[in-house]
Amino acid sequence: MKNIFFPKIKTFFVIALATLFSHVALAQEPVEMADKLREDGKIYVVVLVLAVIFAGIIGYLVYLDRKITKLEKQHNQ
Repeated sequence: MKNIFFPKIKTFFVIALATLFSHVALAQEPVEMADKLREDGKIYVVVLVLAVIFAGIIGYLVYLDRKITKLEKQHNQ
């Protein structure tokens, strides 16, 4: 019996390796935008906005978890 997944796995690894090598080659370039933001002091604004977004996502997930727990308790009664 011939393994039908082997060509797919082989293709996946070739694509993964090509992607990895391209990222390594591109990582050698300096990041000018981050340096400019750091010089102007605006990097803190970017970090603050990202922190607020992540805090909002975490808060929403906690809210959903509490709501689901409440619904599960009502369903089990």
